[in-house]
Amino acid sequence: MPRALAVDHVRERWRMGPEARALTLVMVLVLVFGLAVLYSASAIMAEQENHNSWFYAARQLGGVVAGAVVFALAAKLDAERLSEWAWPLMWFTIVSLLLVLVLPESIAPRVNGSKRFLFGTSIQPSEFGKLGVIVWTSMLIVKKGDQLRRLTKGVLPFFIVIGVLDVLAALEPDLSVSMLYTLLLALLLFAGGVRIAHVVILGALAIPVLWSKVERLQYALLRIIGFLDPGQAAAQVNYQLRQSLIAVGSGGALGVGFGQGRQQYGFLPFPYSDFIASNIGEEWGFLGLAAVTLAFAAYALLGFRIARKARSPFLQLVAVGLTFVTVLTAYLHIGVVVGLLPTTGLTLPFVSYGRSNIILSMLMTGILVNIGSEKERVIGSGATDPMTLRA
Repeated sequence: MPRALAVDHVRERWRMGPEARALTLVMVLVLVFGLAVLYSASAIMAEQENHNSWFYAARQLGGVVAGAVVFALAAKLDAERLSEWAWPLMWFTIVSLLLVLVLPESIAPRVNGSKRFLFGTSIQPSEFGKLGVIVWTSMLIVKKGDQLRRLTKGVLPFFIVIGVLDVLAALEPDLSVSMLYTLLLALLLFAGGVRIAHVVILGALAIPVLWSKVERLQYALLRIIGFLDPGQAAAQVNYQLRQSLIAVGSGGALGVGFGQGRQQYGFLPFPYSDFIASNIGEEWGFLGLAAVTLAFAAYALLGFRIARKARSPFLQLVAVGLTFVTVLTAYLHIGVVVGLLPTTGLTLPFVSYGRSNIILSMLMTGILVNIGSEKERVIGSGATDPMTLRA
């Protein structure tokens, strides 16, 4: 075949590595299981709201379809290009969080006492802010290089920018996401080689400010008190937790059976979102919760293996951040449901109801898959060594 004709038939594609393939399989399994759990947890409540029993599950399925498209695109686009989008992503996060606070409730509605959404409940900017924090922080760590070990020119700019996000999220109010942003920053700085003493100093200076914010948010203070001293807390403070523990406890080892749980009859508020793992504990038992826990442990193992083999320091940090935020959110959710942690508003990735959450989780997994893939040149229908193009 002439050289010119051969070149015309050459294209490049991404070939997934073994970790990327396994990660995709884990995501699909959790998604399928999550749709079943969501239907069981939401069917009765949907009927009580004059919808059909599939209302929430069908809307979630729409989010999964959109997420699948986003996942495929992210898996095929070079994740290295994210470094060019770091500042636009950060500005988008800041502006969207600000719009949530200042726009009228017709556009940014108040749901359960908080303003966290745009255009009904279609977009939750604080969720997509997680990706902005990861990409922007990773880019700046690599850009600063040795300067990262200096306090004023190295670490301080990170705390200023992420501090702005923390304040905006706290004003919604959403302290769970605000703390998650800070944890992400600390983890990535640690992975990037920052001096621990600098983080401790800035963290200590921020504690009085954060505590003053917590004191103004009575619900957050009551939740902390309710966790530390359950006997002294008002009954309504620990109501969700008590009902969740009843659900998990009644499930025993094997659960009461799919669709047979009682908490979704209205005893447990938001059984399909903030406390969906309690439905897993009730209907699927200890084995069900253990399986979900192990699935996210596998996600962590594969994600960190992908990070170790990443093509560049920037992608290493991005992979660490994406894996950390997904798995940490899952374990915090499960910890709340079984009473190991104070009540938060964190959802269970791939399982809890919420299209912003599901699309973001699949987007981040798609980026991880690309980081765990290698680019190869393809001639015709098969791959070949580029050296064979020589005349």
